[in-house]
Amino acid sequence: MISLYRPGSSLVHRAPAGLKVLLFACFAIAVSVLAGSAWAGSAWSLPVAAAITVAAYLLAGFGASEIVAQVLAVRWVVVVMLVTQLIFLPFAIAATTTARVLTVIVLASLITLTTRIPDLLDATERALGPFARFGVNPRAIGLLLAITITTIPVIAGFAGTIREAQRARGVPVRLGTFVVPLLVMSLKHSDDLADALAARGLE
Repeated sequence: MISLYRPGSSLVHRAPAGLKVLLFACFAIAVSVLAGSAWAGSAWSLPVAAAITVAAYLLAGFGASEIVAQVLAVRWVVVVMLVTQLIFLPFAIAATTTARVLTVIVLASLITLTTRIPDLLDATERALGPFARFGVNPRAIGLLLAITITTIPVIAGFAGTIREAQRARGVPVRLGTFVVPLLVMSLKHSDDLADALAARGLE
């Protein structure tokens, strides 16, 4: 599993992993729910979500350069998301939806930057422990959550690597020549991850 944790002593670094995940879940749910509400149509919902994300990064001790770096890291994922939505939706709706998803992705990256993976797993297992009597597997769900959060920046890194390689060879930007290698690298990563989990006796 790839960890992007960066050691630090900020309030966000010292906050319990469970609290950070809970706050992130509330943020993601609010952004998703508001996307279908009347308030979402106002001019305030998206700037508020972006302001919360920026404030969280500053509170964690990361400057504007880190926010820009995280946005650039997922730029090709954003491009693919926007282009596919433009096939079915007007530009304004597609752009707004993509911007909301981008804020969630960037905020998820902050969790990986400020939280050790073992802490994340432990917090999830403790929170889901009471549900074990109902057949819930806290360990499996915690692992799934950790893999999901850490996979986002990994795939974004694949996208950046592909584009850099194509730029070095003078390959023009084309959706087909970008998506196919991204899918291949993502599937190979999932196979490698599955093999690693199987080698540790995890299903």
